[in-house]
Amino acid sequence: MNTTPLSYKDAGVDIDAGDALVERIKPLARRTLRDGVLAGIGGFGALFEVPRRYREPVLVSGTDGVGTKLKLAFEWNMHDTVGIDLVAMSVNDVLVQGAEPLFFLDYFACGKLDVDTAARVIAGIARGCEISGCALIGGETAEMPGMYPPGEYDLAGFCVGVVEKSRILTGADVQVGDVVLGLASNGVHSNGFSLVRKCIERAGANLPATLDGRPFREAVMAPTRLYVKPVLAALQQHPIKALAHITGGGLLENIPRVLPDALAAHLVKGSWPQSELFAWLQRTAGIDDHEMNRTFNNGIGMVVVVGAEHAEATAATLRAQGETVYRIGTIAPRGEGAAVVVA
Repeated sequence: MNTTPLSYKDAGVDIDAGDALVERIKPLARRTLRDGVLAGIGGFGALFEVPRRYREPVLVSGTDGVGTKLKLAFEWNMHDTVGIDLVAMSVNDVLVQGAEPLFFLDYFACGKLDVDTAARVIAGIARGCEISGCALIGGETAEMPGMYPPGEYDLAGFCVGVVEKSRILTGADVQVGDVVLGLASNGVHSNGFSLVRKCIERAGANLPATLDGRPFREAVMAPTRLYVKPVLAALQQHPIKALAHITGGGLLENIPRVLPDALAAHLVKGSWPQSELFAWLQRTAGIDDHEMNRTFNNGIGMVVVVGAEHAEATAATLRAQGETVYRIGTIAPRGEGAAVVVA
């Protein structure tokens, strides 16, 4: 039997590389610090104090990943924005309850740690947190030899937010005649990429050079839009009744999650434009409008439901905050029909 001493590095885990990554991360995390952070990266647990302005604070939590969009990040060596996707998928979900995201933790797992690649990913995470006003206060980097192919990794994210108990958005007071506003997406965001990859495979060498004024790969990999600060500003000024983050399941599956059972959203086809990217995906996949709206956000990343008398003012506030806003439909009785109708 070979009795030569074996180190952890011999087994495939490089502690020094992990330490080097932590040192690279620390200044990125410092830029995300906000009121409430008591202890962040470096301890066994991160400490955060709920802001004292909340009288009856309710914590809202969310977790998500990036999905198979990562496969394109590996193939195209585009690691700088998937961290933004990771943050957005959780903070936008927490926002739907009316909550202000407070802090975020990430989990980065790989077979062999490449410090430069990991730093690019985590820089994106820090950027997403910074844009959202959310502190990056902890995380985990797991180097697990044999678990992942060379050059690949996985990501998960965890967000905690807070909302005043009296201001939790449940959608319970949505009623017939309310207006549905749609906030434009940046593109595919982080859902539907199994179909996106099939479309790229089907197109082969016949990929378009550009879509929507951007190189093809940049258009496909555009990070999920972070709606936090604009929507929080609108919530402070207007009686918004419901929000829906348009993720997996598209418009058809996500809007019903925030509507009373007896109501439906009637969306007006053509009330928002279809981008070149989504037109290319629909054409290449050969799918109908129903399948497009059930698979992708199809151009609308967040839905806002508000009383008709407040719709224009709410839209104006969101536009002033930098959002592109469309009036895409109204709330109607559901009857025996679908919960979302696009016609």
